[in-house]
Amino acid sequence: MQFRQQALAKLQSPEELDLPVRFARPQGWLVLSVTVIAMAAASVWAVTGSVASTVSAPAVLTHGQGSYILQSPVAGQVTAVLAEEGEQVPAGSPVLKVRTEQGESVVRSLDAGRISALAATVGQIIRPGANVAAVEKVARAKAPLYATVYVPAESAAGIPAHASVDLTVQSVPSQEYGVLHGEVKSVDRSAQSAQQIAAFLGDNQLGEQFTKEGRPVAVTVELKKSPTTDSGYEWSSADGPPFALTSMTLATGSIRLADRRPVDWLLP
Repeated sequence: MQFRQQALAKLQSPEELDLPVRFARPQGWLVLSVTVIAMAAASVWAVTGSVASTVSAPAVLTHGQGSYILQSPVAGQVTAVLAEEGEQVPAGSPVLKVRTEQGESVVRSLDAGRISALAATVGQIIRPGANVAAVEKVARAKAPLYATVYVPAESAAGIPAHASVDLTVQSVPSQEYGVLHGEVKSVDRSAQSAQQIAAFLGDNQLGEQFTKEGRPVAVTVELKKSPTTDSGYEWSSADGPPFALTSMTLATGSIRLADRRPVDWLLP
């Protein structure tokens, strides 16, 4: 009751009724102005600006046509290994000799290429369809290298033609020699299974490794060449590593995606 009487008394008092009402202090107007200007600038940037983003994924340095796994068409015991790892062989070149029930048989390469791995040894018993070698399809020893980057399928659509790519090569210390430069040559239209990747790379383990998080899309990257480096390719450092690169070297590719306006992220 006492508080009510005080409130009524204050309303009936004519004191201070002739004073102007202060809606905001000068400091408040300054803060409001800065806020409005910042919001206007952010709105303009959201519509007219662009944001660059990248996607990183595992990669392999290979020659453009990939590899194939040579399988034995016969069963028997290996009596001789006629090729060596790293050897360049023509199509139809003898790789193994196998003693079968019908006599001596020769396992030959299907296409010209480089023997990247041998899985058979003298004395080994093999069955029809056994993997005996991996052969990289390369017509000549100095054929250029490419990088195949296995990108998550949901990110592949945002990769523009000729997008720039930085490759951190596993066998090259990036802190000392930097990263390898390249650009996107092509993007496959469909995601690949572990079997498809293994068939291209000639390595079943890599097929399983690259599909652990789902079926990826293969992106072929053309490496930028340089006549001034020992590797023959362009690096972020001036000279790059003091040695040549070899196929089937693992790497990590960072691909620049198409620039997007910030407002696109807010629109459905």
